[in-house]
Amino acid sequence: MSKAALTLMAVHAHPDDEASTTGGILARYSAEGIRTVLVTCTNGELGDGHEISKPGDVDHDEAWVVATRRRELEKSCEILGVTYLEMLGYRDSGMMGWPQNDAEGSFWTTPVATAAGRLSKLIEHYRPQVVVTYDANGFYGHPDHIQAHRITVAALDATPIPDKLYYPGVPKSAMAEFRETLRSAGVQEPDEADEDWDFGVADELISTTVDCSDYAAQHYAALEAHASQSDGTFFLRLGVDLFSKLMSREMFVRAFDRTGAPTPEDDLFAGLRR
Repeated sequence: MSKAALTLMAVHAHPDDEASTTGGILARYSAEGIRTVLVTCTNGELGDGHEISKPGDVDHDEAWVVATRRRELEKSCEILGVTYLEMLGYRDSGMMGWPQNDAEGSFWTTPVATAAGRLSKLIEHYRPQVVVTYDANGFYGHPDHIQAHRITVAALDATPIPDKLYYPGVPKSAMAEFRETLRSAGVQEPDEADEDWDFGVADELISTTVDCSDYAAQHYAALEAHASQSDGTFFLRLGVDLFSKLMSREMFVRAFDRTGAPTPEDDLFAGLRR
C-alpha cells in the first residue's frame, strides 16, 4: 500500500453499524477519492432472522442470518463506495446482559490482545491516517461496540501508524432539537427514548463536524440495504427527506491527533491534506 494515499479506516462491531454512525463520512470521503476501509468485527449472528425471528425463537437460523447480513453488508459498501471490506469473523455477543455475551467464541470474550493483533496487521497493511471507532461506552453500551473500542485502542498503541483517532458523538444540545424535529413531523421517538434518556456527549467534547448533506440519500440507501434488520432501524421510519434533514452532519470527538490541526474542525483529514 502507498504511504501517500489518504486512507480512512472505520472499525465497527456488526454488519449495518457502518451505515448507522459513519454512513455519511464513508460516502463523502469515498467520493473525494480517499481510500476507505471498513473493518467489521462480528458476523451479526444475533440479529433478526427470516421474517423478523429473534434470537431464541425456534425458527431463528443463525446460518441464514450470517449469510444474509454478509450480502447486505456488501451491498451497503457498494452504495457508500467503500474501497475495502475486512471481516474479523467473531461471534456476535448480543446485547449487554444476554447469556450469549459469554458464549464460546463471542467477540466479548475474545482476549483484547488477540483481536487487537489481527487489527494491527490490517492497520499495517492499509496504513490509515484516520481511524474511527466507538468511544469507551461503545456509543450506547453494546458489548461488541465496547470491545471494538478496546481492540482499536490497543491496536493503535501497538501500531503507531494513524495520525488521528475519532469517536462518533452526538452533542447533548442537539438532542432537544432532534426531538422537536421528530415531534413537528409527527414521528414517534425511539421506544427507548424518554425525557430522562441519557444519550450524547457534552457539547465541548465535539471537536469535528463533517458536512455530509450531499450524501444523505446515499447514507439512507445504505441503511435500506440492511433490509433484514429494518425492524430495529429507527432511522428508516423517517423517510429519506426527514432523514436527510436530521442527518446532514456527522460529529466526532477527536481522541488523539498527531497533526496539530486546530479545533473545531470540519474535516477528519484536517492537517493531512497537501
